[in-house]
Amino acid sequence: MVSYFLQHIKYEKRLSHHTVTAYEGDLKQFSAFLLYQYEFKEPEKADFQMIRSWIVALVDEKIENRSINRKIATLRTFYNFLLRHKAIITDPMLKIKALKTDKTLPKYVEEKPMENLLDDIEFSDDFSGLRDKLVLELLYGTGMRLAELIGLKITDLNLYNNTLVVLGKRNKQRIIPVNKSLVEAIKKYLTLRTDIIDDTTNTYLIVTDSGTQAYPMFIQRLVKKYLSLVTSLEQRSPHVLRHTFATHLLNRGADLNAIKDLLGHTSLAATQVYTHNSIEKLKKVFKQAHPKA
Repeated sequence: MVSYFLQHIKYEKRLSHHTVTAYEGDLKQFSAFLLYQYEFKEPEKADFQMIRSWIVALVDEKIENRSINRKIATLRTFYNFLLRHKAIITDPMLKIKALKTDKTLPKYVEEKPMENLLDDIEFSDDFSGLRDKLVLELLYGTGMRLAELIGLKITDLNLYNNTLVVLGKRNKQRIIPVNKSLVEAIKKYLTLRTDIIDDTTNTYLIVTDSGTQAYPMFIQRLVKKYLSLVTSLEQRSPHVLRHTFATHLLNRGADLNAIKDLLGHTSLAATQVYTHNSIEKLKKVFKQAHPKA
């Protein structure tokens, strides 16, 4: 049933490759636990007590509650699938509740360090330098996700209209405006890109030095390398630049619904987390400036 479930979320629900891989990993881990503890590995045979014992084992292993909750969500989705297809009669997840987690505010880079990174740091004039800076500008200038950047194709660009089309989660498309300086950076990069691409069928915008499509670890290392020059944040990832994009827009008065659409969120609640950063910043300014603070 696991293989049918994975096909369902991949082809019918059209979840991202990253999400499908995460679900598959969680179910494999649960299957391994069942085999070790109960001498069978089919999750569809598990009951409430078995699921609960797995959660207890994860807690004992010092796995973060947030990670455990993701695994719980995976099982909940899986057993709902089994119920709908009448593969099970009762839902073993009914009494399983998510663990409590501390609210963590999105980490972001302040405006001044971002200005230093994009305006003051010297990038080489060769292909690698142009590509590296373009990656940073795209992530910060559009708020797109890592997977969206990697999947971005030249055909997704409309340089005459200053927009690009992003294929987000569940294959939902959204149009993001880009500023003129970013358009110029893209044009300059594309000129050099043609010099190193042998495979004309490769239409992905961001490629490695060897001309192949960029991959997650490549982008993650690139971003961490450059963010390390301007910030001491522990997290220096592509997603931090997404948080930075949203927070800077909100701090400068952008409408929350507009930010929601730019980020590709389906719910406003997912975007509202950025308002907490703005509130914390206001508190800090008040404490520093007000005589009675």
